[in-house]
This record gives sequence, C-alpha cells and structure tokens, in this order.
Amino acid sequence: YLTYNSAIEDLLSDSLRQKYHLLGRKQMIHDLHFPASLKAAQTAERTAVYEEFFLFQARLQYLKKLDQKQTGLLIRYDNDKLKAFIAKLPFELTAAQKRAVNQICHDLHRPIHMNRLLQGDVGSGKTVVAAIAIYAAVTAGFQTALMAPTEILAEQHADKLADLFEPWGIRVGLLTSSLTAGSKKRHELLKHVAAGQIDVLIGTHALIQAEVKFKNLGLVITDEQHRFGVNQRQALRQKGERPDVLAMTATPIPRTLALTVYGEMDVSLIDELPKGRKPVKTYWLKKAQMNQAFEFIKQQLKKKRQAYLVTPLVAESEALDLQNAEQLFTDAAKYFAPGFQVGLIHGKMKNSEKQQIMQAFKSGQLNVLVATTVIEVGVDVPAASVIMVLDADRFGLAQLHQLRGRVGRNNIQSYCLLIADPKNDYGRQRMRVMTETTNGFIIAQKDLELRGQGDILGNKQSGLPEFKVGDPIKDLNILQLAQSDAAQVVLRPDFETAQQTKHLAAYLKRKLEPKLDFD
Repeated sequence: YLTYNSAIEDLLSDSLRQKYHLLGRKQMIHDLHFPASLKAAQTAERTAVYEEFFLFQARLQYLKKLDQKQTGLLIRYDNDKLKAFIAKLPFELTAAQKRAVNQICHDLHRPIHMNRLLQGDVGSGKTVVAAIAIYAAVTAGFQTALMAPTEILAEQHADKLADLFEPWGIRVGLLTSSLTAGSKKRHELLKHVAAGQIDVLIGTHALIQAEVKFKNLGLVITDEQHRFGVNQRQALRQKGERPDVLAMTATPIPRTLALTVYGEMDVSLIDELPKGRKPVKTYWLKKAQMNQAFEFIKQQLKKKRQAYLVTPLVAESEALDLQNAEQLFTDAAKYFAPGFQVGLIHGKMKNSEKQQIMQAFKSGQLNVLVATTVIEVGVDVPAASVIMVLDADRFGLAQLHQLRGRVGRNNIQSYCLLIADPKNDYGRQRMRVMTETTNGFIIAQKDLELRGQGDILGNKQSGLPEFKVGDPIKDLNILQLAQSDAAQVVLRPDFETAQQTKHLAAYLKRKLEPKLDFD
C-alpha cells in the first residue's frame, strides 16, 4: 500500500465526491481491504460501485464524443416533400413514432455522424419510421442500405417498402443469397446500385460483399442489429463515406442493460402500439389440453383467420423428448382436414421452398402454418390471429414474446396459446409472466431477474460488460446516476483541459487508444 500510494490518482472530481459523500481513491482502496468499521466498509463499497459504473459510462461517452468530432454527412432533405409523404401514409403516426422521426431527422440534418438505436416493442411500427428516414435521405440525393438477419425478413421489408414508395418513384432493390453469383439478374441489380439507379437496397449479409458498390450511400439501417457482428455492421458502413447509422431492434432491453449495451448510441424509443391494436390474449395450457387448443384454432379458421403452430425441433431427437415439426404437421393436417390447408416451414428447407410456403400463407392459400422459429422475427401476416407454441417452456421469454408478436398485427382480437408442462417453479414462473403482460419491457426485466443479465438477448452476449463490484440490477440507481454524470462531465467543451477533469481525460485516452472507432 505504501509503495503504490503516490501512484493512485483520483479520477472523480471533488464536486462529484462531495455530492454523493464518496471517498478519495486512496482511501477507498484502503477501506475496502482494512476498514475501521462496518460503516467505513459500506462507504468504500458504495464509492467503488459508483466509480466503476462512472468510468465505464465515461468511456462510452468519450467514444461518442470522438465519433461526433469526425465530420458526418449533412443530409439536406426536402422538408416539404417529407411532410407530404407522411401526410399520405395510410394511418396517423403515434406520438412515439412522431418523436422518433423528429429525433432521426434532426440527426440527419446535422453534419455529425448519426449513431442511433430505434427500439420498439413488436408491432410498434418501427418499419414506417425507417421508411420516413429513407425517404428523407432520397430527397437529399442519397442511397440507403437496409440489412436484415434473414431472407424472409429482407423480402418482407422489400415488399412493404416497394408498395409504400411506388407512388413516389423511389426504386427498391432486393439482394439475398438467392440471387446466385454470376447470374444476369444479380449483375443487373449491382450495376443499377453502382450507378445510383436504385435508391434503397435491402438484403441480408449479402449486402457487405465486396462486389456491392453504391454511388452515394448516405444512410445505413440494420434490423435486429444484435444479430449481426461488429465486423458485419462495420463492413456495411464502409460502403459509403461515413453514412449515418440507424439500428433497429424489437428485442426489448430493460433500462438496466440499455445503459450498458447501447451506452454509446442515442436511443429513440417507441413505447406505444398503433391506434386500435388490441393486446394479444395469452393462455397457458397443458399438453393434455392439446385437443382443446386445436378446437379453438378451428373456430378461428372458420372466421377466415389464420394460425401459426410453432415447435422447437425439426426432426426426432433422442436427447429431447419433444414433439417435432413434422409430427405436428401430420397431426394438424389430419385434424383440420378437409376444410383447411396446412403448410410446414423450417430452417432446413431451401430458401426457394420457404419463400413459396410463406407466399402461400400470406395469400391465404394455406390456413395453418406449422413452423420452427424461422418465423420468430418480423414476419407480418395481418390475417393471422392465433399462434400456438408447443413446448413453450423450452423457449426464452424474449423469444416467446417475439413469437407472440407474429399475431395481433391488425385490429382483430388475437390469441397466443402456450402448451407446456414445466418441470420446475422457474418454468412455471416464466409461463405466468407471459400470461400476465404483453409489455416487452416488463417481460425483459422479468427475464433479467429470472435468468441474470448474461442471456437477455437469447444468446450470451459477449458485448455485455463484466463488472467487478457493481451489479447493474441491484445497483440500478447508482448506474443511472453514473451514466447521467458521465455524460455531463465528458461532453463539456473543456473536458480535456479543465483542472478537475484532465486526469480523467488522460485515463480515458490511455484506455481507448487502440480502439477509437467503437463500431
């Protein structure tokens, strides 16, 4: 302690320490190891938690500051044209959508680099907000790239946006791996993109291939952005000269984790559903009640509605005693015959087969779609009013919420039937959460409390920080204070020169030297 005492410097300003009655760094380290009393130990721990959160948030804010110092694009969109486009939409925007649009447009019109996350629950209308941003970029002479995680979702975005933009003469292109390398159709599409004759190019990770070249890329949008790696997102950005970035996610992330996962991004939140939407009614049934579930679905089909039946597995597995998609398809086809048509879709099918089946379901040729989780994200069939999830206790809460979001996409009452016989109280609690609320943010918070922070997005997130003393759930209040304080301190114009903060600035520079571009 005596040897290194002189090397320990305070990184928190006097004013912050006085504000929260915190210790100096030397005293904190001493009292963590050799406290004179219980109170001294508690004060040292509180200081350590705040300092750890503060330094983490300060790093994120400093990255944001450095990124914004670099000149971004100034997208001088035509405001009159944009207002006319919004006025002609077939529905009125919600207050939350209007707020998000204003925030995005404000960013586009500034010569700094936009790095914004558009976060909204399933069915909250993120796509139309993205469409308005795309239209704004086009009026300023820029192209947009929109990257989606699956071909089904990319095709759906392309269909929706092509319909929306057709009256306005905006040209939409779709690039997925189904367009085989060297094919004439692919060659023609890439030629038009490079010449600036395609305004919006939508696709999967195929967008980041070397041969894809834009004439004037101004806006990059990633949908369900956590499904893409950092390198993939960066490769897409590098297709243009520092284009503005809009990331979208329908995976609700509790405030706790949003502060740590997306701390360097500006966040626009859509926290209300479009007018007239009814919450999906959710019921938990045991496997012994499967016939009741099928009978309920048949009654819905008689009202010209459609249904999804979802199962976790594609083929028999000795390890897991689960009914698989093929067996469920056979049972459903028998039960709903002869009046209703049943289709099957799963991840092992060729893309062309999947497209065919989805098209048949969308057009109403199929009444029931048996599926694995390929339909989890974004699939939009307004006539679907019921989804039944088999072995629901095998899915995470966030995944169940995404699946439930496939229904309730118009103004008719929709239903979610969870079939599960959980073996323990943890499984039963999760089923109860799903029946008690349709609010994705409450579900995400419950998921966090039940499972811990490591797995909130479905797979363990390597990007989530490991804190040594702070717990983002237990110490949420301290985390929020630290985030707010760090932003105020770091974003000050004299941050790097002021006496109170120059030690902190030097510390952050040392920490961030090798990785100044956070994306």
